[in-house]
Amino acid sequence: MVKIKISVSEKCIGCGACIAIAPEIFEFDEDGFSKPKITETEDEKLIRKAREAEENCPVKAINIEKID
Repeated sequence: MVKIKISVSEKCIGCGACIAIAPEIFEFDEDGFSKPKITETEDEKLIRKAREAEENCPVKAINIEKID
């Protein structure tokens, strides 16, 4: 089973693309930037959604790391 860690860097511009793609994973923080609701998952559906959000982030602020 694959497990990933999800994070959003300070490069985030608050465009909301990740939230539109994966609202179950991302939300806005109090400053209007994206942050992950969940930081780790093994759920295949959520992994696909997180990767789609990562691919569509215009500033490449989403980081997904595979966890052993």
